[in-house]
This record gives sequence, C-alpha cells and structure tokens, in this order.
Amino acid sequence: MDTRGVSWSNVAAVSTAAVAVAALYRAATASKTLTELAPPRRGVEDLIGNTPVIKIKSLSKATGCEVYAKMELCNPGGSAKDRVALGIVRAAERQGLLRPGFPDVVFEGTSGSTGISIATICNALGYRAHISLPDDTSAEKLALLESLGAQINKVRPAGIVDPEQYVNAAQRACNQLNQSGDGSHRGVFADQFENDANWRVHYQGTGPEIYRQLDGRIDAFIAGCGTGGTIAGVARFLKEKLGGRLRVVLADPQGSGFYNRVKFGVMYDRVEQEGTRRRHQVDTIVEGIGLNRITHNFSQGEPYIDDAERVTDGQAVRMAKFLSVNDGLFIGSSTAINAVAAVKVAESLPPGSRIVIIACDSGSRHLSKFWKEALCVDNETTLREVLAGSQ
Repeated sequence: MDTRGVSWSNVAAVSTAAVAVAALYRAATASKTLTELAPPRRGVEDLIGNTPVIKIKSLSKATGCEVYAKMELCNPGGSAKDRVALGIVRAAERQGLLRPGFPDVVFEGTSGSTGISIATICNALGYRAHISLPDDTSAEKLALLESLGAQINKVRPAGIVDPEQYVNAAQRACNQLNQSGDGSHRGVFADQFENDANWRVHYQGTGPEIYRQLDGRIDAFIAGCGTGGTIAGVARFLKEKLGGRLRVVLADPQGSGFYNRVKFGVMYDRVEQEGTRRRHQVDTIVEGIGLNRITHNFSQGEPYIDDAERVTDGQAVRMAKFLSVNDGLFIGSSTAINAVAAVKVAESLPPGSRIVIIACDSGSRHLSKFWKEALCVDNETTLREVLAGSQ
C-alpha cells in the first residue's frame, strides 16, 4: 500500500470519528433496546395480558391465508384463564366479597386450567384457592395445583344436574364455609361459567389487543367454547369494530353441543343419548372446551358467532403433532381444535385473508392424556392427513 502523501493526523481523526460514530450507534441501539423493555412489575398479576401474536408459518403456507395465534399460553399461569381469574378476583374485591389482607378463599369448579390460574392469582394477592375438578383431569394439571398449594376436591365426572358435579361441589363447599365459619375468612364462588366478569375481561383486554396487534386487518376469528367467555368477549369487541367484514367461527370438539347450537339453533348432539358417551360432560379427550348447556357467558356472545366447525379427537391430536414438528409450537388440546378449524375456514376465504385463533395453553399440561395419543402420530404426517383424522 502506498502511503505517500497521507496525513497520519487525518487518518487518526477519521479513525477517531469512526470510533465515535460506532460508539454512538451502539449507544443508540442499546438505548432503543432498553426503551422497548417493560419496566419492573408490581407482581405476577401485572404480567397478565398483552400477550404476543405469532404467524403460524406452516398453516399460512398450506392455506394461502395468513394464520395467526394469540399466544395466551404466555400468561404467567400458562393459559387464557389468567385473565378470567384476575378479572373475577378484582370484581369480588370491588364488591367487598374479598378483602385484601385477609385469608379469604376463592372456590371454583373447573377442568383444570381455571383452577391453576385462580391458585396463581390467589397466591399473588394473598388469598387461598379451593378447587373442585373431575377425577380424570390430567395428572399434570393436578400436579400444578398441588404445587401451587391449592386445596383440591376431586369428584367423578358428571352432568350439571348432578349435585356432585364439580361446579356444584365448589359452590356447596363455599356455602359451607360461609355458613359455618367465624368470619375470619370468607369464601367466594368464582362461578366462571356464569360470572359476568369472564366475558368482560376479553372484551376489554384480549379483543382490543388482537385488533391493535393486527392493525384491525382481521377476516376471521376462531375460538373454542368452554365457559364461553373468550369467544363472547373477543367476538363482541371485534364485531363492533369490523362489522360484517369479520367472520367469527366457534371450534367445537366431538360430543359438545355448541356446534349444533350455532348451526341449527338446538343444543343437542347425538352422543347425548343416554349410555353412548365415554364421559358425562363431553365425549372427547379434549379438556377446557366443549359443553352441553348454555352458559351466561356464551349467551353474551352467541349473536356475534357466524358459524361453527366440528373437530374430531383424531384431527386434534394430529394437528398438535403437526404444529410441534413443523412450527415448534407445543400446544394443548383446545389450541389444536382451533388450529384445525382455521384450516377448514381458510378453504372458504380468499387467498391472503387473515385468520386469528386463540392459543389457549401449551402441551405441557396435557402430556398424560392428549399428548399420549399425539405422540403416536408420525412426524411426517401431512396437513391432508391431519384433516382426514377420525375419532
């Protein structure tokens, strides 16, 4: 290299300037990164909500639509039920039913996830949790509840007309505490199926978040229905914003009556015939969604639901394995139901349409039941084979 005529002082100046520019760039980049980080939270309860949305690449590529998942499994308690649990507890506090600083007890009947969320919130806010659930609930959910220190009451699976059904058992235990206690601690029945706070937290939180995250460009929204709160709250908000441009579809497992309710106006399924079901509530291995009665929360959203898709257990377990292998998404059973419905709905939408599903929870709390069957699905299973899955 010919260095004649080069002023070393200029070289030094340029080098110094380059170093300074690089330093400024690093500082700016670091500053930008830091400003994007959330400030410290006051507690676990402040981590609930504002969950991310991701594009499901495999389903988007296969369908020609943009398929997105609202990652409710990113809530601190691991599911969408965190929002409901916090909303119910806060509403009870406003009504004076729960007293901060007192060891009051929140009672609930649940198939698992809501109980986990209630136990998480109770621990964070200083209350106690008493959870009644079916004795065939997955071992993972039971272990989580035990780890959270909740008092657990396991009952046999039964229909709502049975006084021993888990919801009825929870309400009875709450009444017994309030009638026999000395007033040092009260009991509150969360009543997620009928509690108005359920759908409202999704109307005020989940729905607006989805709308903002996708800039209001949404063509279809898909969710399952257990209590009915999620689909009611989100659908109601999005329909008020988007009107007829949005198609709301309920994804329903086999044995549940919501599919026929939406399609034909009758809450009935052929497996309701006495003696034909494996379980008393819904004839499916799916936990968290599916029911055979109209709840208050479902009724708040029913006018905003346009259609329904029935999904078999076989389709759900194959979809779970498909998304795990192709997208790295390890999902639970109700999320798999929603994903299958998304593929079916995409067939009737123009290319490029945007579909949003709820990713309710991860597969980690479904290992001993749902994922025990999903593990048997071949890693090379195609989406066509997923849809062809039978019971």
